[in-house]
Amino acid sequence: MISRKDFLKTGALLGGAALTTIGMRPAAKAVKASSGKTKNVIFLVSDGMSAGTLTMADILTRQNHSRPSHWIHSYETGLTKRSLMDMSSLNSVVTDSAAAASSWGCGKRIVNGAINMGPNGEEYIPLLPIFKFANKATGLVTTSRLTHATPAGFIANVRSRGMEDEIAVQMLERGADVFLGGGMRFFAADRRQDGRDVFGEFAKTGYHAVKTKSELMAIGSDGKPVIGLFSDSHVPYTVDHMHIDEYKRNVPTLAEMTSIALDRLNAKPNGFILQVEGARVDHAAHGNCASGLVFDQMAFDDAVGVALKFAENRDDTLVIITSDHGNANPGLNGEGSNYGGSLDNLLKLNKITRSNEWMRDQWSKEMSVTDLRDQFAQWSTFDIKAEHASILHAAMNGDNRAIYSKMGSASGVMGQIIASFTGINFIGDAHTADFVELASVGPGSEAIGGFVKNTDLFYIINEAVGIEIM
Repeated sequence: MISRKDFLKTGALLGGAALTTIGMRPAAKAVKASSGKTKNVIFLVSDGMSAGTLTMADILTRQNHSRPSHWIHSYETGLTKRSLMDMSSLNSVVTDSAAAASSWGCGKRIVNGAINMGPNGEEYIPLLPIFKFANKATGLVTTSRLTHATPAGFIANVRSRGMEDEIAVQMLERGADVFLGGGMRFFAADRRQDGRDVFGEFAKTGYHAVKTKSELMAIGSDGKPVIGLFSDSHVPYTVDHMHIDEYKRNVPTLAEMTSIALDRLNAKPNGFILQVEGARVDHAAHGNCASGLVFDQMAFDDAVGVALKFAENRDDTLVIITSDHGNANPGLNGEGSNYGGSLDNLLKLNKITRSNEWMRDQWSKEMSVTDLRDQFAQWSTFDIKAEHASILHAAMNGDNRAIYSKMGSASGVMGQIIASFTGINFIGDAHTADFVELASVGPGSEAIGGFVKNTDLFYIINEAVGIEIM
């Protein structure tokens, strides 16, 4: 018997015996670790990826790199099994990322906004502490704040996803072998509301605590755990990373973080679980940003390639590639005679050198319509119409001229302006109820059917690695 506090905090739990929690209502009353057919689990999430996002990223990858995307290529070759997944939350057919990640993390459907907690305050033990109990290594890699909803769904228990100060503390207490992402604002003493130096505490407990790409690359293979926080909030969009030297120098790509995480976790003798999140796909969809969306999906796909390469010729690694929900359902519209101009329009993404968010951060309400047109020309080469710039200027000042209000914000208007050049448009700025893509390969994937419920993955993963849920 072990207390809830000890279960969630200790880093020295031994596998091979039953565990019953006290003062906690988990997804199961006890877990028992034994030897399973699967040693390692890699769980990759393109947050907020609609079907159109996957399609456009594959088309642009073929055009820019003369090869298909790794995700679609895995379908083409039959490497992965293709499924659809119902991601409904406990209270809605449209989920948020907290409830979505929790459904995988604890095997329960959760009310939107909560993380691994039931509507009456029930706390459900998430996957990473369970794997740690089974004496397996654990890791979280993301392009969001490390304390954001998707990574938190595999390790934390909070009633609201906005409790990121608390999530950072829980990450310190519960521990993992690898933490890589953004979000220094919730770990640094000068940014937290309580003034606690959580990042420094990680270092004092034996972590490599790094802030730049060069520091991450220099840590070596000493077996110590690592936490890397490469931005104050979210990691920069890929389109900005591609064109800003400071980001190239200081911020690792998702594929680089994934590769380093796998190298370090694979050095552990008893196997591991690693969650990898391409978070900014979701953020770009919310912001109707075509360049942020497609290039971040392509960057996520590079991480997929790293994971599939790791699992190649192995019979001990389960790889799951999926999304937690659709978002704004972007797509490439047919343009030109017989739609012959569609591909040329998509290729105009290559002319955009900044995300919509980056451009908006340079603007102020005092800017003129001419200033806005000049900015678009500078960062996208697009010569936008004065009429369109005027509508955007109005939206920036709170004048919504759209019939569907979701499309009347500054970000919605920007998305529509860029759509007039690229043909890429969005239906709104919010999550959608789509069934999501699910690709799987490796031992345990045979239990994943053609259509699954989100909570099924929690039990499939535990069964695959030999953790018995009782």
